[in-house]
Amino acid sequence: MLVDHFRPQSFNGIDDIVIIGGGLAGLFCALKLAPRPVTVLSAAPIGQGSSSAWAQGGIAAAMSQEDTFGKHLADTITAGAGIVDTKMAKLMVEEGPDRILDLLSYGVPFDRDLEGHLLLSREAAHSERRIVRVKGDAAGRAIMEALIVAVRNTPSIRVLEGHVVEEIITEGRFVSGVVSRPDGGRAKRRMVFAARAIVLASGGIGHVYSVTTNPVQAQGAGLGMAARAGALIADPEFVQFHPTALAVNRDPAPLATEALRGEGAWLVNGKGHRFMAELHKDAELAPRDVVARGVFAEVQAGRGAYLDCRKAVGAKFPEAFPTVYAACREAGIDPVTDLIPVLPAAHYHMGGVMTDADGRTSIDGLWAAGEVASTGVHGANRLASNSLLEAVVFAGRIADSIKGMLPESRLYQWSDQAGESDDLYTEEDSPALAELRKLMYAHAGVIRDAAGLETLIAAILRFEEEKRVRFRNILATAKLIATSAWARRESRGGHFRSDYRAADDGFRHRTFTSLAEADRIALEAAGTVPA
Repeated sequence: MLVDHFRPQSFNGIDDIVIIGGGLAGLFCALKLAPRPVTVLSAAPIGQGSSSAWAQGGIAAAMSQEDTFGKHLADTITAGAGIVDTKMAKLMVEEGPDRILDLLSYGVPFDRDLEGHLLLSREAAHSERRIVRVKGDAAGRAIMEALIVAVRNTPSIRVLEGHVVEEIITEGRFVSGVVSRPDGGRAKRRMVFAARAIVLASGGIGHVYSVTTNPVQAQGAGLGMAARAGALIADPEFVQFHPTALAVNRDPAPLATEALRGEGAWLVNGKGHRFMAELHKDAELAPRDVVARGVFAEVQAGRGAYLDCRKAVGAKFPEAFPTVYAACREAGIDPVTDLIPVLPAAHYHMGGVMTDADGRTSIDGLWAAGEVASTGVHGANRLASNSLLEAVVFAGRIADSIKGMLPESRLYQWSDQAGESDDLYTEEDSPALAELRKLMYAHAGVIRDAAGLETLIAAILRFEEEKRVRFRNILATAKLIATSAWARRESRGGHFRSDYRAADDGFRHRTFTSLAEADRIALEAAGTVPA
């Protein structure tokens, strides 16, 4: 159902700024653009279809007296495995505290001590306590709830929920609008929204994998849509797998926040052996890619992997981590007394649409923020809780950039029709998408090799015989990930090749590619697969 919030008299048509996505980056950008009129197009009710609302850990920012921007930057660079864009990361950590203050001004109830100071926690690979949280593991939901209230109380922001954007329209090197399908993507009719500025904040790619912590809307369609419009893509091969998703046969898989390990929880296998202690000096607090591979190896070996919170958290679990506790209880697990079965799940994409420091892409008039963007701050492996920070920092910079480049608003009429199509959307996976997701997890997942990637690429080429526009957007994203993973013949961060297990200085750089380049590599890789 189409829900049209805020139709003030000033909206005679559609304004010249369209934001695609109702998650943290999209809503924060809309608020920062106020009182400039904007339209937010969201596939689901705002806050419900975004990974932002599911984020448990919180936001990383150097807010304590013991912490410094330099320490936060150093931790970010270390986690990024040699390819972090240092200038972009420095900008992010230095602007972080001000964005935390912005969120406080919007009503986000961050945890405080008895004296009113922000409570800060520590997560893996952080040298200091710098994670700003809400009720232990409810930061994402609380942040989104506060922003939704602020957005609904801002007359300049119109929110159109139930709009699935399918195409970005360009004229020459400029954007001119988007095509969306209303009624949750189920309508046959499609609509054109004219725009001089488009902010792509459509979220991540997790649902391209069969095991993921991401909502169903995070199918990578936004990234694929931008690539099909000609945008340059950066670092698509780098996908972060969260090591401790609950192995309870749910899709998406519930997440056991890293903050549990920050509080001292252990990872053990089915025999009770604490395996991470022998894999890395930081054991459970090692970088996520290391922990994910350790968990994956135990699962693949048939021993299983379990999170043991009984001593570290124990009876405090229901109050300290209510979200995880509820998910465990729903699955019949009592984390106070039981081990929690876990497995790695696609969680965050370090790659995305290439942007500069102001969020501008290679297409004039198209900006990108949040997980769909690749700013370079994460490198090959995102530091925990830097994602929400990146979203608000660069969404704010996009707002400033648009206001500087488009000083005056223009209103356009939009077309109620952009033709009809039987390419209907359902929340259930089509048989082809279900097969693609399994192949992506098997061959472009935690551990990769040439043979598996070539099998995957050949399947993607076969799937491209389908002409459904939204599936082709998803396929474009899968192809970009698979071909870049095939071409990067080394292991670095979230990208691990069992046939090239070491890092190679010849690959100590970011990947910059296009859909045309992915097409070329796909044909080369598929040519190695026996007919």
